[in-house]
Amino acid sequence: MADAVVRSEKPATSKRTPAGGAATAPHSAAEASEPRIDVAGLTDTLLGTWADTRREAREMIKDPAFWRVDGLSMQDHRERVLSQLHLLVENGAVHRAFPKEYGGQENNGANIAGFVELVAADPSLQIKAGVQWGLFGSAVQQLGTKEHHDMWLPGIMSLEIPGAFAMTETGHGSDVAAVGTTATYDPETEEFVIHTPFRGAWKDYLGNAALHGIAATVFAQLITNGVNHGVHCFYVPLRDENGDFLPGIGGEDDGLKGGLNGIDNGRLHFDHVRVPRTNLLNKYGDVAADGTYSSHISSPGRRFFTMLGTLVQGRVSLDGAASWASALALYIAITYGSQRRQFDSGAGTDEVVLLDYGKHQRRLFTRLATTYASIFAHDEFLVKFDSVFSGAADTDADREDLETLAAALKPLSTWHALDTLQEAREACGGSGFLFENRLVGLRADLDVYVTFEGDNNVLLQLVGKRLLSDYAKQFKGADAATLAKFAVGQTAGKVFHGAGLRQLGQAVGDLGSTARSVERGLRADQQHDLLAGRVQQMVADIAGRLRPAAKLSKAEAAALFNANQAELIEAARAHGELLQWEAFTDAVNATTDEGTKNVLTWLRDLFGLGLIEKHLAWHIINGRLSTQRAAAVSSYIDRLCARLRPHAVDLVDAFGYEPEHVRAPIASGAEQARQDEARAYFDALAASGEAPVSEKSLKKK
Repeated sequence: MADAVVRSEKPATSKRTPAGGAATAPHSAAEASEPRIDVAGLTDTLLGTWADTRREAREMIKDPAFWRVDGLSMQDHRERVLSQLHLLVENGAVHRAFPKEYGGQENNGANIAGFVELVAADPSLQIKAGVQWGLFGSAVQQLGTKEHHDMWLPGIMSLEIPGAFAMTETGHGSDVAAVGTTATYDPETEEFVIHTPFRGAWKDYLGNAALHGIAATVFAQLITNGVNHGVHCFYVPLRDENGDFLPGIGGEDDGLKGGLNGIDNGRLHFDHVRVPRTNLLNKYGDVAADGTYSSHISSPGRRFFTMLGTLVQGRVSLDGAASWASALALYIAITYGSQRRQFDSGAGTDEVVLLDYGKHQRRLFTRLATTYASIFAHDEFLVKFDSVFSGAADTDADREDLETLAAALKPLSTWHALDTLQEAREACGGSGFLFENRLVGLRADLDVYVTFEGDNNVLLQLVGKRLLSDYAKQFKGADAATLAKFAVGQTAGKVFHGAGLRQLGQAVGDLGSTARSVERGLRADQQHDLLAGRVQQMVADIAGRLRPAAKLSKAEAAALFNANQAELIEAARAHGELLQWEAFTDAVNATTDEGTKNVLTWLRDLFGLGLIEKHLAWHIINGRLSTQRAAAVSSYIDRLCARLRPHAVDLVDAFGYEPEHVRAPIASGAEQARQDEARAYFDALAASGEAPVSEKSLKKK
């Protein structure tokens, strides 16, 4: 089945949509006499800053050797994915981020861009590659020094040293600072003693730990001279040349999971395992032979967050992979919806194409708009990441901004991916439930994206705390007149280089003109006012409620914060949505082709109004919109969906996927062929005069 799909040619733009369906619904921009999208130009825009790298990666994964094979046993899937990692090495696809002196390119943005594309081949391949080079290898590179690089990076890059990233513990996931594993320094032997003192301290859910890893970067509490200096990272060998655990090391296989079963996740524990003092990855903290600890970062808290910040690329890559997985799902669902027919119109016409139904447009086009927003935001995010890791803009403030962006965007894109994959599956009916059409497999594999590399709600809480901090700094000592002078008009091009809460000071009463314009569709500046105003008021309200905490006991202050936690997380989510809207708007403004710009504007408006509709209750309760005007938002969304209908196929074609990437029979043209065959059969039967007479027609006589 897959080979047949691969051999099929990609149909021409817009001609993938059949000409039938509801009589009043044009199926292409040409039929509708509307603006046409420059699909090739829009593809360039979507592929972003590192478009060439993405194309290179997509060309590589056209090779069936990289594809997921459905129905494999867990063991066979694991071995296939390991073999695929070796193929990545052979294709030079793993070296982009590493130093040039070891054969790398020192191109961090390109590295993530190429890595993200592996999700279309097999998410297990993407994540196992991420474990090897993005986590294990990156820990050695980012936390170690040249001595460590010389010793281990060449083997890591070549896969001679497959490794695990041993941070998460059974008892501590997101709370890394509280891990139970210890690394106690012994000055007599100049060794660290790695130990897991209780079951909850076992390292868990680690890719490469169950079978393939021969070493690990282990995060443990560094103790020397009786002082705990907090979590540091150590290089620890795991297995001998026969694949057996070294003395003092044990582990278990995590076994079958809800997805990503091509990865050998497992658990590790250490019973007083000794490693040389030099196995401490000591870029940010070191221990001398006599046990004296030193660090150029005096604050333990800042040192800890600096070390973890160097590993932020995991969240960057998950944001991109989730965004493009959503794109792949919508390509499949919208292609199928543009060809599959169900029920006639009641007027004796042909059965109606699914995509002509208003509900079908609502369920898919709104998610398409969010996917575009997510992709555009990811590219700006990736530019920021590259500037920090290349050293072009690598101050403490830049790193803090990058971490805030990662914590804001990764939750939104990963939650959106699960929602989109499920809705796309349902929109394709029984066909969507077949494994061969990719949607259920992708849904299962991406499920864990919302909780690893940081649980989404925990990440948003970090964003919320940053918003509160920036708010306090911004408005400290300001009176009401001063607050009213702050402007809201910064765009994502600026925000992505300073990701805290922008200076938002617009008063609630100023939004009356915005509300009155809803009937005309809410232009860009009015959408921005409502979205930004919501963030500002939510943060201001929470800050006001938390103000008494300074005079309370620690326990009482913690209880007060906990009472506001849910709303703080919601404010952070609103902030992330605003960043996505701003990135989408920047992309619209940068578009020069008029037809493309028109359609992208409609799609951006659909995204913006969708966010406003999603939070209508808040806007009504807070006096931003009347109930009548709120109803107009929903009405306008329906109008936008109908306006975008002729462009739907072009918009998913612009993702740039080819048959080898899609590999879903229902998106291969097979459904169109079935529909054409059925219609030809009934047309011929009617023309023959031998068609049976309907019982209903007899009763009408």
